[in-house]
Amino acid sequence: MANLIRSFIDLFYPLFKNLMNKQMFYYIACGGSNTLFGFVLYYYSYHHLLEKQNFSFFFIVISPHVAAFLFSFIVTFPIGFLLSKYIVWSDSYLKGKQQLFRHFLLVILFFLLNYILLKLFVEVFFWWPFPSQVITTSIIIIISYLSQKYYSFKE
Repeated sequence: MANLIRSFIDLFYPLFKNLMNKQMFYYIACGGSNTLFGFVLYYYSYHHLLEKQNFSFFFIVISPHVAAFLFSFIVTFPIGFLLSKYIVWSDSYLKGKQQLFRHFLLVILFFLLNYILLKLFVEVFFWWPFPSQVITTSIIIIISYLSQKYYSFKE
């Protein structure tokens, strides 16, 4: 499956080879696809599943923009790890468990950062939830690339 995905991505690489190396292109293609999928999940869950209403989970009430983020996160985390491990950073010398642990630590950090920024943008700055999530994700993507390259999937 990894070779099939890589072969498909390679079809588009000649258009960008003067701008970036292949590994960065894989990162952008895989991460971008997973991020777009996350945006679709976020939008769908915010507008259709939650209908812009608070979500009650046992004794906790979660605002709809945060609940939509949680739903998107639960689905996209494992997909993102597998794409990173087998497509983008396949030359990493670290063992899979170590990669997963490091990746998980960083994702938790980014999860918290996402939560804080989303709350700030929506509840303090009164920005719309969807653009707030797009801006938050853009900030995190840059930090994520560097941390994955030099920590989670060190080569």
